[in-house]
Amino acid sequence: MNLPRPKLNFACQLQVALDPIREMGNGRAGHRRIIPIIGGTVTGERLSGRLLNVGADWQTIFDTGLAELDTRYAMETHDGATIEIINYGYRHGPKDVLDAVARGETVDPSAYYMRTHARLETGDARYDWVNRTLFVGVGARQKQSVLVDLYALE
Repeated sequence: MNLPRPKLNFACQLQVALDPIREMGNGRAGHRRIIPIIGGTVTGERLSGRLLNVGADWQTIFDTGLAELDTRYAMETHDGATIEIINYGYRHGPKDVLDAVARGETVDPSAYYMRTHARLETGDARYDWVNRTLFVGVGARQKQSVLVDLYALE
């Protein structure tokens, strides 16, 4: 039996605006911090609109430099639907590159790994397809924002 190969179809680009990092200190697994999500834009043919001023990224930074990203936030589509986004992933790379990212410098996104998997959920029938679709993301950290391209896993 030959199983079908999954395909990735671009769904949208998220430009996520962030408030300053709130350091929590060392927790059970590593250094903990919260980065509030305060808005942004959603651009794409399948999904477009704005990110709401609600949610955050609850991060754990391990001694190896690996950042575990655990976000929950929401968008309002251009036509008024509310969609929740739960996005989980990893960011890692060479120490000098991650140090530059932490300083807010512009860094080529191919110099480090920032990948996520996302689940979207809505009660709006026009966007019911997001309730039945898994998404993967490729991201980049910028000074006060994160850029994520989300792809539907078909």
